[in-house]
Amino acid sequence: MKKKSKRMKQIKKNIKKKIYNIDECINILKKTSNVKFLESIDISINLNIDTKQNEQNIKNVVMLPHGLGKKIKTLVFTKGKNIELAKQAKADYIYQYNIENIKKKINKFDVIISSPDSMSIVGKFGHILGPRGLMPNIKFETITNDIFNAIKKIKKGQIRYKNDKNGIIHTSIGKINFTTTQIKENFFAFLKSLIKTKPSKIKGEFFKKIYFSTTMGGSIQINHSDLNI
Repeated sequence: MKKKSKRMKQIKKNIKKKIYNIDECINILKKTSNVKFLESIDISINLNIDTKQNEQNIKNVVMLPHGLGKKIKTLVFTKGKNIELAKQAKADYIYQYNIENIKKKINKFDVIISSPDSMSIVGKFGHILGPRGLMPNIKFETITNDIFNAIKKIKKGQIRYKNDKNGIIHTSIGKINFTTTQIKENFFAFLKSLIKTKPSKIKGEFFKKIYFSTTMGGSIQINHSDLNI
């Protein structure tokens, strides 16, 4: 078994309870973040869903009021007048018919957007984009004719989320240097969006457990029953 580093042992010392309220949790994350880069604030939410039932799987987008605290790099596949609109919206890269060049750059992008008339081109990269979760999708608003606003929303703080095979959603909601208020407002915006996706057949509690963590830190369970959502 791999031994815990001194840094992780110190983090664990600060986690003395099994469940914390959200303010205590954020305070511990800030107190124990001691790496040389700006860590992300990540959340994991275990949902009361049956992922074997297609209608219970969750997939949606939400606008975080304070963004993610980082530059989101976008790659756009489009044609005609949308090329100029993509430039105006400050897309980081617009596909220009060089497949080999795109293959080399794929890993540099966070989000890929396509207009419907360019999806036949995007399909050529399906074997690369699919495993990386980068394939454009209508539900994520990344297949759209409104290229300009799609890019603007993503740059401003719109995130995509979906559950994994175990019914857990993992996502980032900001950076460790955000204020406690900013972190909480991003978190509650995410939760409100998630609640709207609750499948109608789900009875009882939608959330099983909610955990906060930083990129390199330990996870902390919060008491979601007192969130008043």
